[in-house]
Amino acid sequence: MNIQKILLLGLRFVMAFIFLWAFFDKLLGLGFTTTSDKAWLHGGSPTTGFLSAGVKGPFVEIFHSLAGVMIIDWLFMSGLLFIGLTLLFNKYVFWGAGAGIIMMVLMWLALLFPVNNPIVDEHIVYALVLALLGVKSK
Repeated sequence: MNIQKILLLGLRFVMAFIFLWAFFDKLLGLGFTTTSDKAWLHGGSPTTGFLSAGVKGPFVEIFHSLAGVMIIDWLFMSGLLFIGLTLLFNKYVFWGAGAGIIMMVLMWLALLFPVNNPIVDEHIVYALVLALLGVKSK
């Protein structure tokens, strides 16, 4: 195995862990970004906190209107799980990466304009990493 394949494998696993960790933290309330009482399994909404209090910028009203909407919760959680599993098992990576890019761009739009840089934040970096993984999977 050459160094490029090792690095791509590492990137794939790290990105899988990011999405799967977010999924399980919001599902079970592991106490990192989601407390147990706000876990999805305990009746909490995985989108309410971020979409009602975390967003800013020109699209704030649109994102506020989506906070706690059941279909948005289901799309978000199934997206996290799908993206993470495609990356972990190296199956349907192209589709998982595409879904991840859409999710990252939407989250970036919800946070316009980033605090540390007027344009680029980690969501853009993650989207580019996912694009690389998606292209390399073909």
